Amino acid sequence: MEIKQISVFLENKAGRLGEVTKTLADAGINIRAISLADTADFGILRLIVNKNDEAVKALNAAGFTTRILEVVAVEVEDSPGSLARVMELFQKSKVNIEYLYASLEGKAGKAVVIFKLEDHAKGLELIKQNGLSMAEAF
Repeated sequence: MEIKQISVFLENKAGRLGEVTKTLADAGINIRAISLADTADFGILRLIVNKNDEAVKALNAAGFTTRILEVVAVEVEDSPGSLARVMELFQKSKVNIEYLYASLEGKAGKAVVIFKLEDHAKGLELIKQNGLSMAEAF
């Protein structure tokens, strides 16, 4: 299943990440997965949360710039080589992965890998054709 991801654009300065997490905590939002990519001047914080609309509302009210997009959350066994097998499927099918990050939050013995794919529809079809399990929520 496709999962909603919130991207938050941050100045690269001390305390900004803490402000985001406090804003979400104060709004009763639970962070399920998190990734931060940065450059010298700014960062992109990517979040999977339990209440998307409320999170965006709280973050925007606090002055943060946000964007929501759909990503794919695939369950993989929490064991050596499981991710490599999924990556091999994408490689053989020429599905480009723009970025990914993972969470161990989910079913016991499973990890959830969140993929942003260049060709979203082709990636979804590949996942379905190969019997991979997609996380509906975590």
